[in-house]
Amino acid sequence: MNLLARYAECIFWMARYMERAENLARILDVHETFARDTRGMTNWFSIVQLNADEKDFFSRHDRPTAEAVVRYYMFDSQHANSLVSMLRMARENARVLRPWISTEMWTQINVFHNKLVEMSGKDVPIPNLSKVCTWIKEECQTHTGITEGTFYRDQGWYFYQLGKYIERADQTTRLLDIKYHTLLPSPVEVGSTLDMSQWTTVLRSAAGYHAFRRVYPRGMTPTTVAGFMMYNEGFPRSVVMCVRQIDGLLTRLKSRYTLRGGSEAMEKVDELLGALLARPIEEVIRGGLHEYLDWVQGQLNGVTNEIGLAFFGREPVATAQVQSQ
Repeated sequence: MNLLARYAECIFWMARYMERAENLARILDVHETFARDTRGMTNWFSIVQLNADEKDFFSRHDRPTAEAVVRYYMFDSQHANSLVSMLRMARENARVLRPWISTEMWTQINVFHNKLVEMSGKDVPIPNLSKVCTWIKEECQTHTGITEGTFYRDQGWYFYQLGKYIERADQTTRLLDIKYHTLLPSPVEVGSTLDMSQWTTVLRSAAGYHAFRRVYPRGMTPTTVAGFMMYNEGFPRSVVMCVRQIDGLLTRLKSRYTLRGGSEAMEKVDELLGALLARPIEEVIRGGLHEYLDWVQGQLNGVTNEIGLAFFGREPVATAQVQSQ
């Protein structure tokens, strides 16, 4: 059975929404830790800034309190970047894909979505936020495991993996940006116990703390953490590792199935990978890590647009944050 463009697009975006939901849960969880310092409200507002949601957020809320931000990003069904919206979109894509995915995949996404919808803001007081986020992360990881064990390895598998790794690379840059730019400490805090604790939390939020300690057993600096998350090819969530996966997936997809499109997407991936490998982290930080991360995110959006043009029959979209419907 040939894979229709519509199904390829649904598979790609189902993977992205599930990966995005897990990463949003990680970001909310890490902010619960960050907000314990004296700049708590500023820290919660950084999530809004990170997703460029300032205008929409303030149209519904007066202040970026912890409660308002958590409600906005977990339960606001009118907000496209909320967890309930992401799970709804993942479920809708999975529903379209019933002929292509296993019963186990569909059942797990459906049950996960329904449980989250049943919740409300009162079910997640800030002291319990970490517990709820852990549940969300575990459900997303369960989806990943079921997919790995039941999804047939044909063209659809390649589009699923492309969506997953593009989203994962993008979210790793956003997680780094939270600490390095939006929450940049004052000069007296650099290297302090608070500063190092926050870097540790960033690593833990990306499930990278123990892997980092294997590479750097004797110490931790902002440079080594940023370099590990950007460039370490043994770390599954590093940007370079994800981009290498994207490059290999596009190459195999085109060669195995003799697809004519995708050359422009491959060129953008080659450009991104070359730029990532060309500069050490020290040079990137001197030139401005925030600006560099913005550029990487822009390149990943460009790759998404080119994949859409080549394989889904759609014009480029302004951003990869919301699926083109």
